[in-house]
Amino acid sequence: MSAVRPELALVLGSGFQPALAGFRLDCKIAGAKIPGFLRPTVSGHAGEILFGWFEQTPVVLLSGRAHYYEGHSLEQVTFPVRALAALGVRDLLLTNAAGGLNPAFRPGDFMVLTDHINFMGVNPLRGPAPPGLKPFVDLTDTYDAGLRRLLGAAGRGAGLKLRRGVYLAVSGPSYETPAEIRAFARLGADAVGMSTVPEAVVARQCGLRVAALSCITNLAAGRSPQRLSHVEVLATAARVQPAAARLIETFVKLYGNQRKKDLTGGGRWPKCAPPIAPVSPSSHPSGRNDEN
Repeated sequence: MSAVRPELALVLGSGFQPALAGFRLDCKIAGAKIPGFLRPTVSGHAGEILFGWFEQTPVVLLSGRAHYYEGHSLEQVTFPVRALAALGVRDLLLTNAAGGLNPAFRPGDFMVLTDHINFMGVNPLRGPAPPGLKPFVDLTDTYDAGLRRLLGAAGRGAGLKLRRGVYLAVSGPSYETPAEIRAFARLGADAVGMSTVPEAVVARQCGLRVAALSCITNLAAGRSPQRLSHVEVLATAARVQPAAARLIETFVKLYGNQRKKDLTGGGRWPKCAPPIAPVSPSSHPSGRNDEN
C-alpha cells in the first residue's frame, strides 16, 4: 500500500483518463483486488486506484467507475466513496461524460455541476444508515461553492470556457428518447448522464465536500440529426483529452496552493459548506451562464 494520505480524491470518468499524464504515481492497485470494489465492464473505465501527486499535491485517483446499469446495486456502486472517506479524504471531484440538453452547449464543452436531478428511480441512502451517519442528508448545497470557484479559476488558467448547469441522472444503459429529453429540459436539466449523482449523495452523507465536472460528449436525443452511440462519446472524449488534462492539473494545483494557505493560516477558503450543515436556500443558477 501507499504511504500517501491525500485529502483530495478524483473519480475519472469517460474523457478524463488523460489527466493521468501529469500524475506522478506512487502506487497503483487494481480495484478488483480490494474487497467491495467492482470491476468496470464499460470501455474507458480502467477500474484502478492510483496514489500519487500532481506536483506537490497528494491525490488519490479512481480511474473509472462501476455503473448502476451494469447490474450492480447503488450500495456497491458507491462503496468506493465510502472507502475514500474512511481513508481520510475530505474533498471529492467527480467527472463524467454527459449528453447536452442546453442549446448553448456543444460537444467538447465542459460543464461544472451546480445541482442535480436524480431520475434514476432509486436513492443510494435507502436502507439502514451506516453507524454514525444519518439517512436524512441535506442536499441543498451538494456541489460546494468553494470547490466550484476553484474549478472556475482552473478553467481560466487552462484557457477554457467552462459552462455550468444542472445534471440529470438516469439509470441507463439505453439512451433517452427525444420526448424524455424535452421533458428533462423543462425540469431544468442542462445535461444528462448515468452516474455521479449516487456518488455525490453518499459523499455528502460521509461529510465530504463535492465538486463535479461533465464533459459534454454528445448532444442529447433530438438535439442532433446523428444517432446516439457510445462510439461518439469515446470519440469526443479522445478529441478533448489535452483540454481535460490541463483542466484537471490546473484544478489540483490551485487546490494544493489553497490548502497550503489554509494550513499556514493565511488562506481564505471561499465559503465551503461544512459537512452536512444546513445552509440557506439560494436561487437556482441558470444553466445558460458560464462558470468563468
